[in-house]
Amino acid sequence: MKKLPSKLKNNFEVNIDDTINSGQVFLWRKFDSKWYGINGKKTLILEDKLNTNCKDIHDFFRFDDDFQTIKKELSKDDVMRKAINNFPGMRILRQDPFQCYISFIVSSNSNIPNIQTRLQKLCQRFGEKKIVHEKEFFLFPKPEKLANATITNIAKCGLGYRSKYVKEAAIAVDKGIIDFSTLKKLNYQDARDVLCQVFGIGKKVADCILLFSLEKLEAAPLDRWVLRILQKYYSKEFKITTKTITDKTYDELHDKIIDHFGRYAGYAQQFLFKNERDIFEKKWLG
Repeated sequence: MKKLPSKLKNNFEVNIDDTINSGQVFLWRKFDSKWYGINGKKTLILEDKLNTNCKDIHDFFRFDDDFQTIKKELSKDDVMRKAINNFPGMRILRQDPFQCYISFIVSSNSNIPNIQTRLQKLCQRFGEKKIVHEKEFFLFPKPEKLANATITNIAKCGLGYRSKYVKEAAIAVDKGIIDFSTLKKLNYQDARDVLCQVFGIGKKVADCILLFSLEKLEAAPLDRWVLRILQKYYSKEFKITTKTITDKTYDELHDKIIDHFGRYAGYAQQFLFKNERDIFEKKWLG
């Protein structure tokens, strides 16, 4: 597994491959040694030497976080220490909120390669085309574009039953029912409650949106992978007896996770998730 040179152990410490390939983002492709990705209305190009003075790069990688303190606070048991040591440069990303919001609605009950394909088709059909370094990319669709699209046309992107969810979610943003700047200002619980009122958004999807785009680092998305991790490594602390996560179980587990890992529970979840998926050699982005 990849290790970063000791000279990078500061708040700008980042391993680009590990960060992109951690289930946070989907509209990224690697050409030679460079990653090209869509973040809302922008294309980002990432290479080994990042310009940490570039605002887009600085914001995307959350270089304003006290990354070393976060990792130190989380390194309270052998499991977490090992996950962090295996991926010391894996960052939580600060994504374009609308793209993140739609992406995780599309992600429900799917795998990463399929999510990537569906989102690429959505961008090709409804997004603006850009040529970057002689390569063709499509920006993420604007809320009004998806809000005004027919469910039939959205479904042509391979979204299936999620097509109706995507349209309703886009309408909520287009009409101002969902306002991302307001959600950033709300506390975690209130922001999650607002998101869960949107058709097609449950607690896990809401937590992904909150963690990866709306500044809620205590959000810890719980899915079958995280449930497996808690059962495997933290059976004494969490005493999980269920194989499925009901709404009630979700809230109880989330409260326990915050009690155990603290204010950076979202980072803890991400390190554990990345570590476990790599153990099982699951596919990421290419």
